[in-house]
Amino acid sequence: MTVRVGTRASKLALTQTQQTADQLVAVGGFPVELVHIRTDGDVLTGPLSQMGGTGVFVVALREALLRSECDVAVHSLKDLPTGAAAGLSLAATPKRVDVRDVLCARDGLKLTELPAGATVGTGSPRRAAQLRAARPDLAIIDIRGNVDTRLGRVPGLPGNTSTDVVPGKTCDLDAVVLAAAGLERIGRLDTVSEFLETSVMLPAAGQGSLAIECRTADAPRKAGSAEGSHAVLAQALAALDDPDTRLAVTAERALLARLEAGCAAPVGAYAFRKGSMLHLEAVVCAVDGTATVRDKRATDGLTEVGATLLGIELAETLLAAGAADIADLQAS
Repeated sequence: MTVRVGTRASKLALTQTQQTADQLVAVGGFPVELVHIRTDGDVLTGPLSQMGGTGVFVVALREALLRSECDVAVHSLKDLPTGAAAGLSLAATPKRVDVRDVLCARDGLKLTELPAGATVGTGSPRRAAQLRAARPDLAIIDIRGNVDTRLGRVPGLPGNTSTDVVPGKTCDLDAVVLAAAGLERIGRLDTVSEFLETSVMLPAAGQGSLAIECRTADAPRKAGSAEGSHAVLAQALAALDDPDTRLAVTAERALLARLEAGCAAPVGAYAFRKGSMLHLEAVVCAVDGTATVRDKRATDGLTEVGATLLGIELAETLLAAGAADIADLQAS
């Protein structure tokens, strides 16, 4: 049996999918084959926040699963819509890596050291809003492109090459903000001038985590459920699942779902387990950074139900504080 692993064809996606495939081989003992899938997020060129909401990097992969063109699909969890997909299951959430955002700036500058009017690139409304809240004197520029292309817009960063050149948009920014996890996976952490702590910039829900999806019939069978499988693939997927990561992202995604916040919403959320408690902190920002609502909660309910309730309860607290009006969310 060869397991076909669906992936986007970007450098980052291929790298993290190959790492996941290698883990599946190690625990399952079966051969794997990578299947490249083009998504709307890869084809369309406009701002990500204007591409129809959450899922632009996911829909094509899910359709490939349902058509049996691949057996599992690997996503960046932050790209995965919070709503369930009929016929599919989130089979595994491997151990999370660094959740932080990072600043990659010319001359090794930190966020507080950038001069007034400095240009900082990001394609994320969440990052843009928190940057504006921290440094309203900066010029935030909406950018697209793969990781190397974005880094290529900052002069003097290690590893930049002529292949990263975009006509008219090379070395035109003072800094870009990216996810530490992505840079780590492709070996470009040497471009980082500052790791932005969560007190300055809360990450996207699920940031630093991967999501491995499969057809529900092939997913690991949960206790008391008639759905799923005990076959070799299901056992391998179960072995890759990290319980603490699943708890954390369950809380974060429950918060997003209650807020009815998609990828275009300036919402940050970060959950982590410490001892017998699961902690969750979240922020909702005005797009221009002039207003924020931020709060945190914790629970000793270390189950998926407990994590879900934690996310919902914190979302309710944020909504009561005016989050929906600040960020123009649909939730009420």
